[in-house]
Amino acid sequence: MTFIEVPATVPVVHQKCRYTLSLGGGNSLGLGERTLVMGVLNVTPDSFSDGGTFTDVATAVEAGIQLVEAGADLLDVGGESTRPGADPVPSDIERERVIPVIDELAKRVKVPISVDTYKASVAEAALEAGAAIVNDISGLRYEPNLVDVVARYEAAIVLMHFRGQSKDMYQQALYHDLVGEVLDELRESIAFALSRGIKRSQIIVDPGIGFSKEADHNYELLARLQEFSDLGFPVLVGPSRKSFLVKSIGQTLLPVERDWATAAAVSSAVLAGVHVVRVHAVNAMAQVVKVSDEIRRYHQGHN
Repeated sequence: MTFIEVPATVPVVHQKCRYTLSLGGGNSLGLGERTLVMGVLNVTPDSFSDGGTFTDVATAVEAGIQLVEAGADLLDVGGESTRPGADPVPSDIERERVIPVIDELAKRVKVPISVDTYKASVAEAALEAGAAIVNDISGLRYEPNLVDVVARYEAAIVLMHFRGQSKDMYQQALYHDLVGEVLDELRESIAFALSRGIKRSQIIVDPGIGFSKEADHNYELLARLQEFSDLGFPVLVGPSRKSFLVKSIGQTLLPVERDWATAAAVSSAVLAGVHVVRVHAVNAMAQVVKVSDEIRRYHQGHN
């Protein structure tokens, strides 16, 4: 019998820098010791995964509490769907959806609360109600005065990469150098934020998986996430249940049927050194994160 010698390979596990994220009010959050799980709480009638599930305050608050009990380190409350093709929601309606939920959750959970909005008026009301993070899908491109709200409250902000609007995002998915262009456009958002009084310690970056990107683009971003550490900020990614996963697993009737595929994307993101993963199925993905973090620790201990 002939044996073929196969060269040893090293798992693709990347170093993770540590940061202290400013949350306003003298509070902060350590990032980097382990990967944090951000639980998604949509209080909308039309979000792609769970739209219409948590449209009354009591149900939404209870769902948020359950996410924390399941292992969420942060909660991200959103009142406007940004799925492809979604219509914008007036700011007064968005406030009516999210503010009562954030106000009640701030009294009942100890984890930081994020508001998923690009609107300055919604963000200000949410920060007043107890939120500590603004998750802005536009990277400060939709409402530039949002930067002044975040700076005044000294809150954290997630700057995500996005081109166009929900209605036309796929028409904007034209890249000659995907990662290079995404990095450059994130640098523009960062520079604008810093120029208007936001401190470096307030910023998280997000490459925008699923936004203005075709399926192949999203897979390339996941494969090259380690390059985003070059920006010098903590990194958040949100691959949960998104349609690009269909390229690999085939069409599914419901987004909830993509959780196994999401687990693979989450694990690869953790091994690439991201700091936060934004997910729907917190209980399952918290387990995925713990095992992936353990692999990281063993790898780093032997190198």
